[in-house]
Amino acid sequence: MSYTENKQIKIAILDLYEGQANQGMRCIREIINQWGENCSLDVQYEEFDVRLKQQLPSLDYDIFISSGGPGSPLESEGSEWEEKYFNWIAEVEAWNHKEHHLPKKYIFFICHSFQLASRYFKIGKVCKRVSTAFGVFPIHMLEEGKNETVFDGLKDPFYAVDSRDFQVIEPDMDQLAYLGGTILAIEKERPHVPYERAIMSIRFTDYFIGTQFHPEADAVGMGMYLQREDKKKTVIENHGAEKWASMVKHLQDPDKIMWTYNHILPNFLNQAVGELVTF
Repeated sequence: MSYTENKQIKIAILDLYEGQANQGMRCIREIINQWGENCSLDVQYEEFDVRLKQQLPSLDYDIFISSGGPGSPLESEGSEWEEKYFNWIAEVEAWNHKEHHLPKKYIFFICHSFQLASRYFKIGKVCKRVSTAFGVFPIHMLEEGKNETVFDGLKDPFYAVDSRDFQVIEPDMDQLAYLGGTILAIEKERPHVPYERAIMSIRFTDYFIGTQFHPEADAVGMGMYLQREDKKKTVIENHGAEKWASMVKHLQDPDKIMWTYNHILPNFLNQAVGELVTF
């Protein structure tokens, strides 16, 4: 009998949306539910409002997914909620560092959480972008990304939803090496723009991984966003009407964001449950 056959898988979703309307939480819930059904697992999840209610999960949970969110990942420095969030990451780290603590705890950091984790681990410069990134864009794997289990089944490049005003650049390779981390993916090359390409995914440790894009985004949610006048205007001003039209078209392509939706977080959950089975 495998470990998962007689144990409920407990997943904590850390909600960093600060009470703002979003599609991200819905998508995370749906991915967990679909994955649990597909794998015939007894899955329970609970949500924690990190920013407004300063809620954080205990280490009784097996797997953690930390969401995207609005605002600056820099202005929260020194805030009570961020201090508690960073202390929580440190607690999960401490658990994983002790050999006799099994199974290990896995965390996936999405967008805003990814930027906060990059600050916590001191692996690069977190700064404001010159212009807002919003839409469906190609993500380019580095060699480490092609060997990453969480990226299994993805093409290079693969497509994902990008929605951010901030970015992580100028990686500290010595700090990454110290952590045992690797850069997995970067944003598309823009030879006509004199800016460094942002880091789009990092494996921080054996058990912590994150993306600056939204792997949970689905065609329904993104379609709603792209049709909003403010979002449509942002894309057209930054990339042109033709690019906006191509993004809308991409939503109908099963090889674009729905392929990413169906692979990255499910792969992460499979990897984490593999740890539970071996325990």
